[in-house]
Amino acid sequence: MLKIATKQNLDTSPHPAGLGREELVPSRYAVRVGEIDVLVVSDGVLPLPTQMLGHNADPTDRAVWMADMFLPPDAFDWSLNVVVVRSGARTILIDAGLGLDPDLNLPRAGQLIKRLQAAGIDLGSVTDLVLTHMHMDHIGGLLVGGVKEQLRQDLRIHVAAAEVAFWESPDFTRASMPQGFPDALRSAAKRFVKEYRNYLRPFDEEYQVAPGVIVRRTGGHTPGHSVVRVASGGEALTFAGDAVFAVGFDHPDWHNGFEHDPEEAARVRVRLLTELAETGEMLVATHLPFPSVGRVAVDGDAFRWVPVFWDY
Repeated sequence: MLKIATKQNLDTSPHPAGLGREELVPSRYAVRVGEIDVLVVSDGVLPLPTQMLGHNADPTDRAVWMADMFLPPDAFDWSLNVVVVRSGARTILIDAGLGLDPDLNLPRAGQLIKRLQAAGIDLGSVTDLVLTHMHMDHIGGLLVGGVKEQLRQDLRIHVAAAEVAFWESPDFTRASMPQGFPDALRSAAKRFVKEYRNYLRPFDEEYQVAPGVIVRRTGGHTPGHSVVRVASGGEALTFAGDAVFAVGFDHPDWHNGFEHDPEEAARVRVRLLTELAETGEMLVATHLPFPSVGRVAVDGDAFRWVPVFWDY
């Protein structure tokens, strides 16, 4: 059974010995969406060059934005957020974090498994896994030694069919990634499909994973990139995966280095932010600052990120 720390029991959630005690910053945040429990869990941070936020932008404009945000000019830490959802009898993990790739030397990332344990979440309780896409920072946690053995034999992994097809022969010609990342992405996706093929439940455009939990393919970032909407009791929250980055509110037309179709990714971003601004529902995304729970407002020709006030 999933043990999610709600606002009422956040301070009394289980902490297995030796796990989480040494961390001085929070690594999970609970949200209630109607009758559905949502837990945002930090997988750590991923240091990347600032040009990855907008490789089509003028370097001067990019530097000004970084300075305005009080961020370092050359590289900074991207958050890695994962979501756990409990709807009825289903316990759903949305994305699986980076895992541990020693060749990339990213010791501050890949914290998901440890932090799920610290939150009292048993991997064997997870009935469904939804992948927004198959970049390694979204599937790598499943490739950590010993993880597969803890999962249910009837686990259902939901991913867009277009995403699985893309990774059979991925095209990186329009992306702009640091050296080493294309090979690492290709290797992780290939290994993932090999190990988890029998668990995959591909969908075409949209699929209801559980009551009030719907995954929808957007494309853009990758051909099968998807977002997950959680709705209950007149409230809603969308987990946007990599459709939205921190700079995307001010500059939705800036291209992220990991986008496989940058122009389409920008169109997806604008459509999604426009929808969220109109509905006022909550947004969580992989690389927004933890816990990344907030709302979207229209700000002239761009958007404005409105973080929620922490409730604890």
